[in-house]
Amino acid sequence: MSRHIGSVCKLCRRESEKLFLKGSRCYTDKCAIERRGYPPGQHGQRRAKISDFGVQLREKQKLKRLYGIQERPMRNVFQLATRMKGITGENLLALIERRLDNVVYRIGFASSRKEARQLVKHKHFTINGKKANVPSMKVDKGDIIELVKGSRESAKLVGALEANAMREVPAWIEVDKHNFKGIIRDLPKRDDITSKIEERLVVELYGK
Repeated sequence: MSRHIGSVCKLCRRESEKLFLKGSRCYTDKCAIERRGYPPGQHGQRRAKISDFGVQLREKQKLKRLYGIQERPMRNVFQLATRMKGITGENLLALIERRLDNVVYRIGFASSRKEARQLVKHKHFTINGKKANVPSMKVDKGDIIELVKGSRESAKLVGALEANAMREVPAWIEVDKHNFKGIIRDLPKRDDITSKIEERLVVELYGK
């Protein structure tokens, strides 16, 4: 599977929006958006007209980059969203929010989704007592995501949970930081997703 190995700050600049890909750095004045709030490249500061297709494409790219998802998995999630009851765009966002790596990030065990994905792959977490190492796993209502006992002695992981304590936790997740776990109280709804995504544009693009 391909992966981005270049500067992630350029991804934020390309979308002209903070995607919080660098963790704590994104909250400081060192953030690339704060220093150079225009697209990267030789012609980044030029004003260019963008077509309707271009607007849809940029929104899809922003969604992929925000959650760190490749094209094929994104299309698979979209296909699943179309088969569910309700509004396809809202279903799409809800399914992505329920990914295990995103939940680990939301709980506060990691400063970025990329870091959360790495922690999941290294088997630092369990779901309902069973080890889970697949970042794309979907959590369900009532699931308990817990840091394995051996990892609770890691100063880095414990420190991350404390450092991210001030970050807002979605209402559908309950965090018990004393026991190093998060509980899925409900499935995410559109109002619970604060990311600035116009899912309608993504649906229009994939629906062509």
